[in-house]
Amino acid sequence: MTLSRCFSIGLLLLTSALVVSNAKVEAAKPNVVLIIADDLGYRELGSFGQKLIRTPHLDKLAQQGIRLTQHYSGNAVCAPSRCVLMTGKHPGHAVVRSNKSTPPEGQYPIPDSDVTIGELMQQQGYVTGAFGKWGMGGPDSTGRPLNQGFNRFFGYNCQGHAHSYYPSYLWSDEQQFQLNNNPPVPGHAGLEKGADSSDPKSYNQFKGQDYAPDRINEQALEFIKKNKDQPFFLYYPTVIPHVALHVPDEELKPYLKLNWNDPPFTRSKGYGYTPHFTPRAAYAAMISRMDRYIGNILTLLDDLDLADNTIVVFSSDNGTTHLKEEVDYDFFSSVGELRGLKGSLYEGGVRVPTIVRWPGHISQGTTSDTISGFEDWSPTLLSLIGASDAIPENLDGISIAPALLGKTQQPRPYLYREFTGYGGQQTIRVGDWKAVRQNLRKGKIVTELYNIAEDISEKNNVADQHPKIVARLAKLMEKEHIPSDIFPLKALD
Repeated sequence: MTLSRCFSIGLLLLTSALVVSNAKVEAAKPNVVLIIADDLGYRELGSFGQKLIRTPHLDKLAQQGIRLTQHYSGNAVCAPSRCVLMTGKHPGHAVVRSNKSTPPEGQYPIPDSDVTIGELMQQQGYVTGAFGKWGMGGPDSTGRPLNQGFNRFFGYNCQGHAHSYYPSYLWSDEQQFQLNNNPPVPGHAGLEKGADSSDPKSYNQFKGQDYAPDRINEQALEFIKKNKDQPFFLYYPTVIPHVALHVPDEELKPYLKLNWNDPPFTRSKGYGYTPHFTPRAAYAAMISRMDRYIGNILTLLDDLDLADNTIVVFSSDNGTTHLKEEVDYDFFSSVGELRGLKGSLYEGGVRVPTIVRWPGHISQGTTSDTISGFEDWSPTLLSLIGASDAIPENLDGISIAPALLGKTQQPRPYLYREFTGYGGQQTIRVGDWKAVRQNLRKGKIVTELYNIAEDISEKNNVADQHPKIVARLAKLMEKEHIPSDIFPLKALD
């Protein structure tokens, strides 16, 4: 054999080895499952202190990973919170800053110019899928899922449509997928005229046949099965436990046996979602149903030998709903010692239960009090999959990968939130200090100040005692707020 031929064979073998090696590196990229609950309060999981609602799968997930005890949703309600998650920009820079419907279906859209977490993952070779509630732009808008970095979408495009768990259709990619609900159950309706509110049969009109979350979970599982041999990013924004109180009877039965004092929600005041004969049991059952769906995903990862190579993140888009007749947040101690609920930038409206698992990388049964937020997930996940160089420079988030991996985490300089809804609000947190402004729509600026380490319930406004700190935080809030013609804050714009 000639020296030239030996060299050629050697070069061929080396090239082949490099191809195989690169393929292994590509295959070694961890999958990512990002699960976002809808209106789940800080204390509504067993691992975060819940005593009445059963969440065994999520509690086990917490035992297998890390709990983030100071993690903040993107905002106090659905659409602006999800915009922060998708774009990595805090509410002072994000396009969507409040809920805003765009009839006939959908919410104010993310523009083409925004680069979403889905697009970033696609750029790293991931196949991407979103399953659940979107709310980032209607079916014909720039914000529709398949235009914003997702190869597959199944679920509700519109938040208003998602108020019913028994609708007539869901979206499968960009086509309507018909459900077997004839007629569909509305999200907002009252008892029939003359109905006996003390008779459980009067509430049967709010029970459908085809429970949409079942179909969504099925499609999420199919996505995992189909893409098990390549890196995938599964975004699972479940609609549960957002009201209306719709849940199959079989999920309700274990809670009915507890004989809670559970008076019916009759919608007697003429507003709210649909009535339910046992609202406390229904709410608990919905969260347990969500837990079971997540258990299905975790079990499938185990069955396919994917669990060790999959990063699983669980969080919530904001705190528990403020509709007390429908969701008795006092009975469940839904936000515990925190002040505020959904719609509020006090802690109870935006501090959310968060869990991350990555076997072999994140230590089991640990906690972190690192201050973090939805804008951090894009840089964090890119860091964890080995793509730190791909983190866009214009993001407001930071990577919290060091905190997750048990390494030294540099504290963030601040965490900023603003919300044009519910009177107009603005907050900023720097270390233990948090400045809060309410009722900005009235045109007057009053700044409250709380030390979160000493006063987690935000009961003691110490602004008068620390004028220099108030002035410093006020200057930061002014810097982080870019005026918006679409979502203006009257006192600031």
